[in-house]
Amino acid sequence: MIRILLNGCSGHMGREVSAFTASDETVKIVAGVDRAELAAEYPVYADFSKLSKESADVLIDFSVAPAVDAVLDFAERTGMPAVICTTGLSEAQLKRIASLQEKVAILRSANMSLGVNLLMKLAAEAANVLAAKGFDIEIVEKHHRRKVDAPSGTALAIADEINAACNERFHYVYDREPRHTAREQDEIGISAVRGGTIPGDHDVLYAGEDEVLSLSHRAYSRRIFAQGAVEAAKFLAGQRPGPYTMADVIAASLEA
Repeated sequence: MIRILLNGCSGHMGREVSAFTASDETVKIVAGVDRAELAAEYPVYADFSKLSKESADVLIDFSVAPAVDAVLDFAERTGMPAVICTTGLSEAQLKRIASLQEKVAILRSANMSLGVNLLMKLAAEAANVLAAKGFDIEIVEKHHRRKVDAPSGTALAIADEINAACNERFHYVYDREPRHTAREQDEIGISAVRGGTIPGDHDVLYAGEDEVLSLSHRAYSRRIFAQGAVEAAKFLAGQRPGPYTMADVIAASLEA
């Protein structure tokens, strides 16, 4: 059985992970970390320094960007593998993760869904063909009203996959209001919509002369992200130090 330490256990996604693990006999949450109180079947501590004697195999972080520094401190101190699901990280945090991956197994993903990770692959393949034919590329993401970072980490990850496939030829445009100029060829427009309880929608548009190709993903509940995080934790537990992604989790599941 894989023993999980859950950071951000009181948040919406933390509660989703707790609910999902309750029906999976191969994993168990042994403790949670969160400043907010939570009635749970496992002990919850206000911060990592207050952890008692619980022993875990892997950490799942579903918190907020400012809380990730403490996660990285804990991972560096203990060597515990960490699944980082939090988005909106700063450049300094991303650099620290890259450095820490030399010592600790860390899987960071902007989106834990299988479908989204396949969308990223398809988006890159389509861009590799269509960008050369003059198609314009736009990404539109929609999320619930409580999401604080914009654009979403997933939208940026999709853009990065496209850019990597096209030899980094693109720059990103987030706001057209002050520009008052025609669209440039080598740009990817990224738009964010916030409202209601939308778990997460992502559309990639390839607009050419007289035709448009659209790739889309719709999340109908947060359960898919919880499931992906738990599968990532199962994969990461016991891995050697290094950088890992959801692509590694998917590949491992196909080999099993």
